[in-house]
Amino acid sequence: MSLDTLSAPPEKAKEAYRDYEKAGIDRIRQFYQTNHRYQTVDFVLEKKARWLGFNERAMSPWAALDFLNTLVDESDPDIELPQVVHLLQTAEAIRQDGHPDWFVLTGFLHDLGKVLCLFGEPQWAVVGDTFPVGCKHSDKVVFAEFFSDNPDSLDERYNNPLGMYAAGCGLDAVHLSWGHDEYLYHLLKPYLPIEALYMIRYHSFYAWHREGAYRHLTNAQDEANLRWVQAFNPYDLYSKNPNPPVMATLRPYYEDLMAKYLPSTLRF
Repeated sequence: MSLDTLSAPPEKAKEAYRDYEKAGIDRIRQFYQTNHRYQTVDFVLEKKARWLGFNERAMSPWAALDFLNTLVDESDPDIELPQVVHLLQTAEAIRQDGHPDWFVLTGFLHDLGKVLCLFGEPQWAVVGDTFPVGCKHSDKVVFAEFFSDNPDSLDERYNNPLGMYAAGCGLDAVHLSWGHDEYLYHLLKPYLPIEALYMIRYHSFYAWHREGAYRHLTNAQDEANLRWVQAFNPYDLYSKNPNPPVMATLRPYYEDLMAKYLPSTLRF
């Protein structure tokens, strides 16, 4: 499929989304103050060692989705509905535009990694925009002023543009702040095409795919797949609205779609 055929879903005015100045923003500011303070190199490596062994529990993909009925993302200024509603809205917008079923499935599963909250992780270590650790923080990251409290910002190994990385090393060699994106990428890596995996792994990396930051770290593969992340983003962002689709009607379709690509049980 050519990316030239991709189109964004119907959307309200774009300036109405990711508005961090509107009423109620104090909770989001507090969220990012904590997130930016504690997401360090050591923290990320610790979480990768803890969670990427996938030895917490075994359950079906749908059982994991059922948990998301109880979760409202504290970092999201655009929606206060349970996460599973957002997933269904995203997937249905993609399906209505006639995209391949793996793209639809990606929309339906892209936030499934938020089950980490079920396992006891605080939201600041699971949700929100992501950013590289181990190099200088970009001012393009939302609430970048809070990085002043991050100890890595004072560490000479990390507080320069390259930090612990080499120019053009590629994002696969870069440690992003820990969260649901990285976790789900590794969980679903055996089952989905590379375009879908880029969407999952980097959909919260707004400083890269929207603001153009950190390009000194990317390689040719990243640049080729950036367009897919950008194609996915409008569905993720602009499909959010207070009128959810009816899950009971759509569930059989999504059960069949998951069965096509995923095993009946996943190890989380």
